[in-house]
Amino acid sequence: MKTRKLLAGLLAAVLACSLLAGCNGDSAGHEDEPSAAEGSIGNVIGYPPKEISGIIQWGAGGGTDSLMRPLSILAQDILGTNIVLTNKTGETGSVAVQYVYDQAADGATLLMGAENPALYDTLGISELTYDNFTCVFLIGDETTGVVVGKDSPYSSLTEIVDAAKAGTEVTLATTGTGGLPWEVAAMLKAVTGAEFTQVPYDSDASAKAAVLSGECDFTISKVQMGYQEYKSGEYKWLCMLSKEPVEIMSDVPLITAEYPEFEDYLPWGPFYGVFVKEGTGEQVIKVLSEAFSKAYGDSSYQTMLGYFNINPLGLTGDAAKDYIAKWRTTTAELLTDK
Repeated sequence: MKTRKLLAGLLAAVLACSLLAGCNGDSAGHEDEPSAAEGSIGNVIGYPPKEISGIIQWGAGGGTDSLMRPLSILAQDILGTNIVLTNKTGETGSVAVQYVYDQAADGATLLMGAENPALYDTLGISELTYDNFTCVFLIGDETTGVVVGKDSPYSSLTEIVDAAKAGTEVTLATTGTGGLPWEVAAMLKAVTGAEFTQVPYDSDASAKAAVLSGECDFTISKVQMGYQEYKSGEYKWLCMLSKEPVEIMSDVPLITAEYPEFEDYLPWGPFYGVFVKEGTGEQVIKVLSEAFSKAYGDSSYQTMLGYFNINPLGLTGDAAKDYIAKWRTTTAELLTDK
C-alpha cells in the first residue's frame, strides 16, 4: 500500500509539473528550498548551488519529460537544493543541447535527454554530440512499436508498407529528423524500401495526439506513451520492435513475424539520461551521480519504471559511456545503409 501511494504521488507530480510546463514553459521542484534529507549528498565541496537548472530536450508530457520530473523530485531532496525544470524543444532536442553547452561547466545546468544527440553529427543536425557531455546517470531504455488509431484502415505493418510502396501517401507523425519515429522509419526503409510522408511534432505526446485524431496515419510509440491507449482500444498496436513479447502487451505481434530481417537490428530502443557539459569537475560529477543513483533506487521510482515498462540500466561513468558508444555505432551504421 505504501509503494502504491508513493507511485500515485509521483505520477500526480508528473501530471502537475507537465501541466505547468505546458502553460509556462518551465517548472520548479518545490517553492521553498528543500532541506537536505538524512544521508544527503549535498553541500560537498561547496556544491550544489542553491538552485540547479534541469533542461529537458523534449516537450511536456512526452516520454523524456515523464521520466525526468519524478526523478528530479527525488534527487533534489537528496541534494538539498531545488532542481528547476524547463522544457526547451526544437530541432530534435538540439536547442536544449546547445543551451546547456553554452552554460558554465559547473554542474549548475543539467541536460535531461534521450538518445538523439548521439546521432547529431551523423545527421548534420549539430556539431555537438554526447561526446561533448559527461553522462551523470543513464536511467534506462525501452521497447517501441508501430501504432495506428482505432479507426485506421491498416491492420498490419505489411499493409502500411504495401500502401506506401504502391504510391499511397502514408503519413507518419514524427518528432523531427533524428527523433524516434524518424529513426524507425529509416529502419523500415532499409528493410522494406517503403518511404512515408513525415509530419513533425515537438514531442511524443503531440505525435500521439495527431494519430489519435486521425491527422496522421501512424507513428512509432514507446510502450510508456501508448499503453493506456492500448488498454482503452484507442490505439491499434500493429507490431512491437522487439525480439521478445512485452509481457503486459503479449498479444501484440513482433515485427520479425512480418519482416525477419529486423532481427539484425534488435534489441534496439531509445534511452534516457542526465548529462553535464564536458569539463565539469570530477567531484561535481560524483555528487550528481550519487544523488541520481540514490533517487533512481527509490522503490517508488522503480515501481514507476515498471509501470512505464522501462528497461532499467542505472549506469554511470565508463559503463554509461560504453553503452552510448555502442548504441551510436549500431544506429549510425543502420542509417548509413538506409
